[in-house]
Amino acid sequence: MKQDDSNKEEKLEGIIRDLLQELGEDPGREGLLRTPHRVATAMRMLTGGHEEKIDEVLNGAVFGETCDEMVLVKDIEVYSLCEHHMLPFFGRAHVAYLPAGKIIGLSKLARIVDVFARRLQVQERLTQQIAHCLDEALKPHGVAVAIQAQHLCMMMRGVEKQNSKAVTSCMLGVFKESQRTREEFLHLSRSDF
Repeated sequence: MKQDDSNKEEKLEGIIRDLLQELGEDPGREGLLRTPHRVATAMRMLTGGHEEKIDEVLNGAVFGETCDEMVLVKDIEVYSLCEHHMLPFFGRAHVAYLPAGKIIGLSKLARIVDVFARRLQVQERLTQQIAHCLDEALKPHGVAVAIQAQHLCMMMRGVEKQNSKAVTSCMLGVFKESQRTREEFLHLSRSDF
C-alpha cells in the first residue's frame, strides 16, 4: 500500500472510531478494537466502483459477431449502498442487448453491474448507468436493463416495510421502440427454463 493510501485508510479509520464514540460506544472495548479497520476496508470495497474504469473492466472482451438475436443475462446479484442513508440495497438485475455486429463476454455484463453498483447509488441511476454503458461500448440495436431490489433504508427504518421491492428499468433503442421486443425481454426475464 502506498503512503498516500495508508494515510487515507488511517483517516477513514479515525472517522469511524469517532463515529463509534458519537454513538455512545467505546471503540477501545474488545469487540470494537478492529471495527474501524474492518468498516474502512468494507466501505472501500463497497464503493470501489468509483475507482474502476470501464475500459479496463471490458479488457478487450468485445468481439465482432453476426449474432442478431437477444442476448440476456438474468438474475445478476446486485449489492449496493443507498446514497441517502448509506444502507444496503440488494436484488437482481436482468441485462439484455440486441447485437449489431458486436458481442461482449457474458461475464462482463455482471462486471459492469458490479462497477456501477459499488458506488453510493440510487437504483434509478444504477439502472440507467448500466444500460448506457453497454449502449456506448457495443452500439447495439438496443439495450434493456431491469433491476428489482429491496432497500434496507425502507425495511429497517422509516416506513419499515419488509416486503417492499423497487423495480426500475431502462430501455434503449429497439427495446424502447418495439413493444414486442420489450415484452420478449420482460417475459424471458421472469421465466425459468
